[in-house]
Amino acid sequence: MVFRRGTGLASQAVLTADRGGHYSHVGMVVDSCGTKMVVHAVPGEPDFWGDEDRVKMEPAELFFARERAAAGAVCRLTDSVRAARAAEVAVGVYRRHVLFDHDYDDTDTTRMYCSELVAYALQRAGYDMTAVGRHQVDMPFLHVSCIFPSDIWKMPFVTIVFREF
Repeated sequence: MVFRRGTGLASQAVLTADRGGHYSHVGMVVDSCGTKMVVHAVPGEPDFWGDEDRVKMEPAELFFARERAAAGAVCRLTDSVRAARAAEVAVGVYRRHVLFDHDYDDTDTTRMYCSELVAYALQRAGYDMTAVGRHQVDMPFLHVSCIFPSDIWKMPFVTIVFREF
């Protein structure tokens, strides 16, 4: 998995709401024909004019590009078999062309936000996600209960490989 602290307003909103987190975004590293790619659900990063906010698959260099990332981290799941399964699930979500969930409703998997995508993939791979926190976000423009990247970060089966603040 990879985490980043973004440079935009949406990242600042996530960090403001998630007082304990260092990162505002999370994605899954996957193997795509021998190339490591990142599958993540992201708003405001179109690949072309008219591109909808959606689940994307792109190189790590683009995920961590300077205009998108002020800091980042790479983590590993402790069980490589379940990690591979989680990656397969994430690729499946990408292939279904799932759109970004601007309502942050993790009870509906027809649209997904970043932490929802990763939690969904981990759960489908057999990880116990019952301990993942849900946070009530009450901002002038948003009233939801959601999962933050820090909730994934804190899971006991996540090991830090590299991080930069």
